[in-house]
Amino acid sequence: MTFSSDDKQHKLPLAVCLVSGGLDSCVAAAIAIRNCRPAFLHVNYGQLTEERELLAFDAIADHYGVKDRLKVDMSYLKSIGGSALTDPAIPVPEESLGESGIPVTYVPFRNTHLLAVAVSWAEVLGAGYIYIGATEVDSSGYPDCRKSYFDACQLLIKEGTLPETKIEIITPLIDYNKGMVVKEGLALKAPLRLTWSCYQNQDVACGKCDSCLLRIKGFAAAGVSDPIRYANVTV
Repeated sequence: MTFSSDDKQHKLPLAVCLVSGGLDSCVAAAIAIRNCRPAFLHVNYGQLTEERELLAFDAIADHYGVKDRLKVDMSYLKSIGGSALTDPAIPVPEESLGESGIPVTYVPFRNTHLLAVAVSWAEVLGAGYIYIGATEVDSSGYPDCRKSYFDACQLLIKEGTLPETKIEIITPLIDYNKGMVVKEGLALKAPLRLTWSCYQNQDVACGKCDSCLLRIKGFAAAGVSDPIRYANVTV
């Protein structure tokens, strides 16, 4: 008896992949796809580049032929505010990479909101894994990108789901710097050209925000050219 590729794919464990459309989440999804059947989750939370990130999400999902997709609106995070990513009145810092303290681009407790939806969907789908592209090394110091944070979330899942539910949070990039992320993405032939990282522009990346600077640093460390365009920046 022979099995089609669809049959083989269906036998793989199911994983919910949080895919923002950015570099890290794309590579984390590429890692998940090696051993799992993916379901892609995207969250709009009123961020400045919401439309562009959604385009990136769909492009990445199309690239991998992902059928299970969920797009969730969390615009209440914009109403709460407190972040340069959701409040236009708070300027996005430029050329500030490496400064001490947690930057104003931190969205208060954001990953908890994202993971809550991911866990709910995973429990409904019967998925055993949640993949998230968080990295503690190049996270700008965000507290909800630490290993200890995800360990705490794992305990919460155990306490807050059905007894038979078994869901594991996978953070495959948690110890990676951006150069390592880029190299891993290249090795997996992930569609890095489709990703979007800029915090404030939706047409041409600014090249000045922390996210752009980390991305530029990552491609330089990997020794390859970044496939996206930057304003007044040669990479």
